[in-house]
Amino acid sequence: MNRSSVLIVDDEKGVQTSIQGILEDAGFESCAVSSGEEALDMLSQEKFPVVLLDIWLPGMDGLQTLAKIKQSNPEAVVIMISGHGSIETAVRSTKLGAFDFVEKPLSLEKTLLVVKNGFHQYRLEEENRNLRRQIEREHLMIGDSVPMQALRQQIAFAAPTNGRVLICGENGTGKELVAHLIHFHSLRKEGPFVEMNCAAIPEELIESELFGHLKGSFTGASEDKEGKFVQANGGTLFLDEVGDMSSRTQAKVLRVLEEQRFTPVGGNTSISVDVRVIASTNKNLEQEIELGNFREDLYYRLNVLPFQLPPLRERREDISLLAGFFLNDYARKNGRKAPALTRKAVEVLETYPWPGNVRELRNIAERLIIMTPQKRIDIYDLPETMLNRTLPVPFENEEAASLQDAKENFEREYIQQKLIDHKGSVSGTARALGIERSNLYRKLKQLGIPYTGKDDGD
Repeated sequence: MNRSSVLIVDDEKGVQTSIQGILEDAGFESCAVSSGEEALDMLSQEKFPVVLLDIWLPGMDGLQTLAKIKQSNPEAVVIMISGHGSIETAVRSTKLGAFDFVEKPLSLEKTLLVVKNGFHQYRLEEENRNLRRQIEREHLMIGDSVPMQALRQQIAFAAPTNGRVLICGENGTGKELVAHLIHFHSLRKEGPFVEMNCAAIPEELIESELFGHLKGSFTGASEDKEGKFVQANGGTLFLDEVGDMSSRTQAKVLRVLEEQRFTPVGGNTSISVDVRVIASTNKNLEQEIELGNFREDLYYRLNVLPFQLPPLRERREDISLLAGFFLNDYARKNGRKAPALTRKAVEVLETYPWPGNVRELRNIAERLIIMTPQKRIDIYDLPETMLNRTLPVPFENEEAASLQDAKENFEREYIQQKLIDHKGSVSGTARALGIERSNLYRKLKQLGIPYTGKDDGD
């Protein structure tokens, strides 16, 4: 069945025929059955966005059928039909998940309108489902290392509670991702998720951003504005880089956390909110407390459920998984097939210290998809800065090296740099060095320099 199909469930053939006729005239496809059992069997084989379901049916009645439909096909929009309607029946239908209720004798015009409304509702809910799937896909947590398994378990424990969360970790480790996952798996997942980067808001505006303001409360306040706490009411407020808040703002946030009430800038009336706060920082807040930069009482208010995210260099076994995921994701977004990473390229990725953590890996994957058209990504397709930090280097103790060692070290460093300059092309490197390609191959093996065998088609 297609996206405009209606399943009619009624034991009266005349009703089936009438409804099918008007639906087909309006461009809908339809199928009719005479019992709840037949309806459930049909729905197990085909997908019907809208179901017209009679309450009074032989065998399993309409309400029982409705309950089973909502268990097996929760996305279906069910419209109840009854010749003996009552408020009690309508209320029961609604509680069981019915979208609407029409009475016999049917007004064909009204029935058609309700069906159109049902399809509109189905499309809205389908868009929401697709949006949620997209959001969940964008917030996947990749990795099977021990630290990541422990982090998943920690999220599973913390998410269903209302406890405040403090996420600590270096830049690029995924603090925002963890905040999203905690919200998505919480009892507040249907509520808003509101973010605010405390480091990006000027000091004179941060209170207005958090608590809102009234028109005329300061220069430039031309109209009333809702703050982040109001926007997050019933949901989650994520305070990113909370360690960059000023002392004055820290005091006000502390009071809101204690009372769940605040007064907008320029206002006289306090506002009550129900907000779960998740905070993050790349700073050591205990050191900031000792330096007098962060309030100790606010730290303990926020640090109910502490999360410490590991840097990427401490979970190297996840690097190839992450690289593959990002390459596939950016390839899909750019309409191309994802390239494969060679074993040597993976070794370089796993050796690199990743000062920018997962964010740096994601950015490199995007750059490779845009700038590297071939089907394989090898060592010399990777950024030069990465190669300079991972490929073999000359002896550090130059005084202990012999003249021959020093000579080999110089050759190794020089040839390796030329390979980097020529993106691993042995032919191009040989031309730049003014030697035969066969001689360069011997040098590469002799000096232990990794090469890809890429030869520009020669």
